[in-house]
Amino acid sequence: MILAIDVGNTNVVLGAYTGEKLVTHWRVSTQRHRTSDEYGIFVLQLFKYAGLDPSRVEAIVLASVVPPLTPAIQDMCRRFFGIEPLVVELGIKTGITIGYENPREVGADRIANAVAAYRKYGGPVIVVDFGTATTFDAITGSGEYLGGAIAPGLNISAEALYVRAAKLPKVELTTPGHAIGGNTVASMQAGIIFGYAGLVDELVTRIKRELGGEARVVATGGVASIVVPETTTIEVIDQWLTLEGLVMIYQMNSK
Repeated sequence: MILAIDVGNTNVVLGAYTGEKLVTHWRVSTQRHRTSDEYGIFVLQLFKYAGLDPSRVEAIVLASVVPPLTPAIQDMCRRFFGIEPLVVELGIKTGITIGYENPREVGADRIANAVAAYRKYGGPVIVVDFGTATTFDAITGSGEYLGGAIAPGLNISAEALYVRAAKLPKVELTTPGHAIGGNTVASMQAGIIFGYAGLVDELVTRIKRELGGEARVVATGGVASIVVPETTTIEVIDQWLTLEGLVMIYQMNSK
């Protein structure tokens, strides 16, 4: 069994794989001050709840965009699983070429997304990851990762509106059905959801043009299901794209 761990700014997502099959998955909040012992006990409890034997884990692959938390997760893997995790970083095999000006600046999750998208859908392909930030990544037909765009995430945008405008309430992130809101909540939902869908479509259109006009467009991330139905450019939601990319990277490096 392979345990894939994606440490993000908002959530830590874990997936247990047998071969390339996802057995089960978990999504927990990111706690930067949690120790390796706390994470170890927590992860073992997740395995117990799912009825899985943690001793079956033969390998762990880790992507992290939270540098202060990376050593704690690595130590957790060593102490509670007896495994040295493969950390996705510069220098490991990925099967794609990094064309970014400074490859060290590319988030490990974005690399995992690019690897999985290119192997599953071919190229050129655009990945839109709806996380804490919404990232747009462009991969060419020859498998070169060019870079992309980074925008504030949907939840960040909604939270900023609530925090900075005294009379506006917190709202549920659901589609109101109409662009003309008949009350404050509906008006905010229209602005957030439809406005964000417009942001996504505009960026995808521009990236497509720069790639030569044709590209598959794949979405992933926690809030993809909220925004994607309102877009016109995204073709498919692949919820576990990042975890699949991590497993693919592990398999490439273990041979």
